Amino acid sequence: MRTRRLKITEPGVDAVYHCMTRTVNGECLFGARDKERLRRMLWQIADFSGVEVLTYAVMSNHFHVLVYVPYQEVVSDQELLRRYRVLYPRPTKYETASIKILEKTLAQGGREAAEIRRRLLARMGDVSQFMKTLKQRFSLWYNHTHERFGTLWAERFKSVLVEGGGNPLQTMAAYIDLNPVRARLVGDPKDYRFCGYAEAVAGGKQAVAGLQRVWSTSDPGGAEAALAAHRRLLFGKGVIPRKGAAFDREQALRVLKAEAGELSRAEMMRCRVRYFSDGVILGSREYVASFAESWQRQRQRKYPPKVHPMQGKDWRGLAVIQGLRRRVFE
Repeated sequence: MRTRRLKITEPGVDAVYHCMTRTVNGECLFGARDKERLRRMLWQIADFSGVEVLTYAVMSNHFHVLVYVPYQEVVSDQELLRRYRVLYPRPTKYETASIKILEKTLAQGGREAAEIRRRLLARMGDVSQFMKTLKQRFSLWYNHTHERFGTLWAERFKSVLVEGGGNPLQTMAAYIDLNPVRARLVGDPKDYRFCGYAEAVAGGKQAVAGLQRVWSTSDPGGAEAALAAHRRLLFGKGVIPRKGAAFDREQALRVLKAEAGELSRAEMMRCRVRYFSDGVILGSREYVASFAESWQRQRQRKYPPKVHPMQGKDWRGLAVIQGLRRRVFE
């Protein structure tokens, strides 16, 4: 399974990514049981990989996840073993013996121990490895459960590097949590059990911690404030649809034209805005510009890319590194 390895950030730098991947041919394959399994794997593999899930949305033919990837120069042997057990919570007799051997080898040190550390660490702290492991593991479970074989996912996952704080991060998190509303599955994302906001409202500690990082409230008393702030962004002026009907593209364009572009940010996010999956890098103009050289070098372009302000609304200074077509809606 091929995934796009991201090389925009430099070693030793924390990063936040929005990743999205679709099923092959965009088929709606996932029922409630499948979504629940993918949700659980998401948290499990994030723990193994050493990344933090800030929020997510699992849909019938795709999923979104917003992850914080902290830079860790050193991971202790004890932590490596703990993460290994996370990935294999119910080992066979053979695997149990392997864990004991692994622990003994690490304790002894030497070349073999160094190679084990290298192989394990290569799978951690990397968003591409996280997505690869998640997609492969879920594919195996799904195909076995549904007596199916062959490719489950489309070839690549899309990713956007997101500025790790303030308006860019909050806007991206809200965009992800509004996916079930845009799909007209619910009128309120708290009623969709397979998204980060709903899990946080239900009291999921990891989901609450993710939104606290989004809203920069790490203290225990800040959970309520983070949830309230996130809900205000999700449900901006006029965002709650009457009779459960979401804006469709034509309606959104009519309103946009009639009101001279004065849609609320929440309303804009409920439309299918391509910036959030195709923008490559999203953040303030200064943040995006700081990656122009890395982006140019990675793609072997002759000239550095231009920084494009997001169109269609006052996005409070949000910019992207990849210009899109004038029409902002899919």
